[in-house]
Amino acid sequence: MKKLWPALLLFAVACKQKEYNADLLVKNAVIYTVDSSFTTANTIVVKGGKILAVGDADTLEQKYLANEVVDAKGAAIYPGFIDAHAHFYDYGLGLQEVNLVGTHSWNEAVDSVQTYSVRNTDGWIIGQGWDQNHWALKQFPNKAKLDSLFPVRPVILSRVDGHAAIANQAALNIAGVKPGQTINGGEIETINGKLTGILIDNAVGIVTRKIPEPSAQVVEDALLAAQKNCFAVGLTTVDDCGLPYTMVSTIAELQHKGSLKMRMYVMLADREENYEYLFKHGAYKTPGLNVRAFKVFADGALGSKGACLLQPYNDQKNWKGFLLSSQKHFEEVAKKIYDKGFQMATHAIGDSANRVMLKIYASVLNGKNDRRWRIEHAQVLSPQDIKLFGENSIIPSVQPTHATSDMYWAGKRLGEGRLKSAYVYKQLLKQNGWLPLGTDFPVENINPMYTFYAAVERKDLKGFPEGGFQPENALTRTEALRGITIWAAKANFEEKEKGSLEPGKYADFVILDQDIMKIKGAELPKVKVTSTYINGVKVYDKK
Repeated sequence: MKKLWPALLLFAVACKQKEYNADLLVKNAVIYTVDSSFTTANTIVVKGGKILAVGDADTLEQKYLANEVVDAKGAAIYPGFIDAHAHFYDYGLGLQEVNLVGTHSWNEAVDSVQTYSVRNTDGWIIGQGWDQNHWALKQFPNKAKLDSLFPVRPVILSRVDGHAAIANQAALNIAGVKPGQTINGGEIETINGKLTGILIDNAVGIVTRKIPEPSAQVVEDALLAAQKNCFAVGLTTVDDCGLPYTMVSTIAELQHKGSLKMRMYVMLADREENYEYLFKHGAYKTPGLNVRAFKVFADGALGSKGACLLQPYNDQKNWKGFLLSSQKHFEEVAKKIYDKGFQMATHAIGDSANRVMLKIYASVLNGKNDRRWRIEHAQVLSPQDIKLFGENSIIPSVQPTHATSDMYWAGKRLGEGRLKSAYVYKQLLKQNGWLPLGTDFPVENINPMYTFYAAVERKDLKGFPEGGFQPENALTRTEALRGITIWAAKANFEEKEKGSLEPGKYADFVILDQDIMKIKGAELPKVKVTSTYINGVKVYDKK
């Protein structure tokens, strides 16, 4: 009997070694961890939704026995991509509305509206995405055709940047808009005593506030439709900039149910009811939802000439754009946001708007800090103001595809001299040593590969211009990858839980069909996502 004990002991040890101690093991990969040393590995192990280990297969396969083993067959793996500035919910709603992105003329846009109206016969007609800068006649359209086709049914169509819209007379009547009416921080275009239908910045809200609230089902459909498309391009976290507080419980409920798996960093809009809500309830944080910031608008967009400039527009004398609120308002909200310990993120496009906000930030932050207050876009800057970012630890949150979309006409708006200090991403990176990147979708395409490509190549999807647009401000591939992963996470105070593939962090990662750190620049926009994982669970699979 005694002779049996050694054999039984060996048998017990062997059985114990075969116990599963991991959920997922992915091997034979080129894994870019994006850790502080930018190390690579070939195997990753996941348990309980988090990364258990990253290293080499020989070591990890001996130590861990996983329920699922995936052979990546040499594919490249990256941390799940993070979009540091987007409009996730609005994008989802837009998928159910008239899509005017890419239309080549006002007539083509109207044709799209007509087609939509045949399939959708009731209620308001809402559309978005037109851009007169891409038309042969680069002027704002007139509502006459909409009035003729839709004399009773209200129509409102937003420009691609969301800072301008055209409404037909039926919509203007519902909102009570009159010729010659004025509004602070906006413009109601009137020519020869008649409304053209064009509304800029704050004027847009006069009409949109009259649109009935979407049903709960429409809201859910919008969020899930946006999620589906985002997973397909490798996004695992999005920053949704400027939501009402009422969306917080909706998002939280859908995440709790398990239908909404996308991680979200939500900034509440600059409205009194939103301040009251967050100041009363405090920051909201779960693994999938983080609400601790406010989104403020300093000015409009360059494309619709609402950006606030220090000197007049080069293509419109005596016009400098405007601030959307008074400087006093910005000073007051900055102080109360600071006093309550929240993050402030301000949309600022023009050099005047950026100067106003940078100086207000500086007066409140008063030097180096870790409050991570953000300037969203930081698009046109006066050279002497750039240093304010570094001096006060202000984070420029930029969108590289804006540069390659705007480059065709930005020089006409700004003049060549002023253009040189616009879209200066490399200069901005040097201020704090890190730079979060986003898309501003649906203003730009949701694909983070386009962000990566525009950042490093400074070209559009056609490869123009040959040498890149202002190539001195291109980022390296390492910088660009950090910008859509760990630096984007850091902008959200989430760098300890995501943004790199390290033990203890969420197992959010993406597998691509090509290695973006090695392929030719021209091939970057063609890269496709093979699989997207959140918590080590596959949420997208290219079939």
